Amino acid sequence: MPDNAKPFIAARDLLLRLRTDYNQATREFRWPVLDRFNWALDYFDHLPADDLALWCVGASTDEKLTFGMLSARSNQVANHLRRLGVQRGDRALLLVPNIRQLWEAILALIKLGAVFTPSSILLTAVELDDRVRRGRIRHVIVDAPLVGRFAGLASRVTRIAVGGAPGWHRFEDAYASSDCFVPEGETWPEDPLVLYFTSGTTAKPKLVLHSHQSYPVGQLSTTYFLGTQPHDVVLFMASPGWAAHLYILFGVWNAGGAILTLGLPQFDARVVLDALVRCGVTVFGGPPTVWRMLMQQDLAAWPVRLREAVSGGEPLNPEIVEHIRRVWGLILRDVYGQTETTAVIGSPPGQPILPGAMGRPLPGFAVKLLDENGAEAQEGEIAIALEPHPLGLLQGYQLDDGLFQRLAGQYHRTGDLARSDAEGRLTFVGRADDVFKSSGYRISPFEIESALLEHEAVADVAVVPSPDPQRAMVPKAFIMLAAGHRPDRATALDIFTHLRSRLAPYKRVRRIEFAETMPLTISGKIRRVELRQWEAARRPNDRPAAEFREEDLPELSHRTPPAG
Repeated sequence: MPDNAKPFIAARDLLLRLRTDYNQATREFRWPVLDRFNWALDYFDHLPADDLALWCVGASTDEKLTFGMLSARSNQVANHLRRLGVQRGDRALLLVPNIRQLWEAILALIKLGAVFTPSSILLTAVELDDRVRRGRIRHVIVDAPLVGRFAGLASRVTRIAVGGAPGWHRFEDAYASSDCFVPEGETWPEDPLVLYFTSGTTAKPKLVLHSHQSYPVGQLSTTYFLGTQPHDVVLFMASPGWAAHLYILFGVWNAGGAILTLGLPQFDARVVLDALVRCGVTVFGGPPTVWRMLMQQDLAAWPVRLREAVSGGEPLNPEIVEHIRRVWGLILRDVYGQTETTAVIGSPPGQPILPGAMGRPLPGFAVKLLDENGAEAQEGEIAIALEPHPLGLLQGYQLDDGLFQRLAGQYHRTGDLARSDAEGRLTFVGRADDVFKSSGYRISPFEIESALLEHEAVADVAVVPSPDPQRAMVPKAFIMLAAGHRPDRATALDIFTHLRSRLAPYKRVRRIEFAETMPLTISGKIRRVELRQWEAARRPNDRPAAEFREEDLPELSHRTPPAG
């Protein structure tokens, strides 16, 4: 390894050595102080050339690439992109699914010192035009079947198509280029690297800028949380464009592990489980939605060889943790992070967990909970201390006028609420925008949703406030039903009864609406802001046909809640 990579390697090695000793890792870990540093050139290119780095499995593909192969291919792509005009500091938008060329392009752009914007293939032409315009994009790298979404693009950009398209440069012409790459100029830690658009769960997406140290190096916290080791095979169900995709890229490759990708047209639990067994996956993860879909299968029928099971992206409900422990004998661990950060809070390997809790601050992060007045509290907004400054934190926000807003003050305030227990473990309460009051009581949607998900009829759920003449607001649940259950009065009655045994009266859902679909962000998170707007816009007597209310079910007062 080059000398300028040694501080990074030393910090990485300490975390690998202390992967199951949280207390000592927290005491000893310090973010590395970097001079010149390009993660792809100074670190990735020097990993063992013959070790497996990437395994791409699709309907008709099964391709393994070593670190040496990816290093050479990304050099070719970097040379090709430079010939097409991509320069240091230029911004490039990526709209490519989870195929080999995406990973080559990311490494190439890092080597060039360009800034890249990962994008979901679900984005519409209007959304892409907004990203190109607001992000000041100069180059787009797009999978051939998706180039039509740029047909009306007003901006003049370099157009590069994976697979080729009329009027577009061919990505594959890169493979005729030299596999020797010489960078033009030095890369400095504060140079910009990734421009993200947030998922937009509550408002229009913000532009988040990460640097060459905040993302590759900052993801050491993710490496520690995952518990990744050299030669691991890691599968995490995350689509390109979602922050978790790069969490995994850097979090796994920081430890010298291999990444498995599945090119699925749509999620198929049996295909995923087959891959876990056939490919010898040692670390597996996905958002709670993925785990809930897997739980519909007889998991014991798949002899997996997993050492680590993880979840992230949304709060992890306790019943999922218990199911995986019972069937596979694994502790399903949770992690908390944002587009603005790397992994911040989690339960590393070997640590006792509290089902439903996220865990504790990961090495390198100091976290406080602040109340509405900015004072420390047992329950409050998750705030990340800026001194000492953690590397795994955004440089700042790019504003629509092109100006740059850096972080200021003592904390980066996340907008998420949590509560702490005596051991310092943090449990997610909800987005500050999602928590509401009913009859003077503060209501956390997540707590109610967790209780609802314990019911066999509930496949997915979102709880929002619904206007009420007596209580001002009452909790209402939008519920997507599991297969085999009908959206009728009997199902609603059973769900209401279920909640009576699990929640205090003030927390109970007063209204249920069965929904066939939910409004989602590009990363698959439910847009509660949209559901809240629907409810607020409804007239008092405008009741959907699929809505059921407690007052419509007089037999509830005579039902004895089931024990447990």
